[in-house]
Amino acid sequence: QVQLVESGGGLVQAGGSLRLSCAASGRTVSTSTMGWFRQAPGKEREFVAAIRQIDGNTYYASSVKGRFTISRDNAKNMAYLQMNSLKPEDTAVYYCAVSTGGTIYYMPRYDHWGQGTQVTVSS
Repeated sequence: QVQLVESGGGLVQAGGSLRLSCAASGRTVSTSTMGWFRQAPGKEREFVAAIRQIDGNTYYASSVKGRFTISRDNAKNMAYLQMNSLKPEDTAVYYCAVSTGGTIYYMPRYDHWGQGTQVTVSS
């Protein structure tokens, strides 16, 4: 069983930074794609970023590219999302997820999800 626990959310002013962490447990985590998604009030959950285990390649939504950086530490079973130059439109609950099948963008193929962490960016 894979369990994911996010942390690091909070309230920050526009232009500020936050670093989200995702602690993962389970044997398959180190061989899976890890992704971050977010859901703003009244909106659907959307892809933010992902990192693929097989080659370490990273993928970003166009809205965060150049501002957010995803990384992982397989030895610690951790994934991170460094968020810089935050904007009010980045306000959302951020979720960590694992895809054992290796999908990048297709949310339904992510098998395991964390409980989410709130990020609020004030203007």
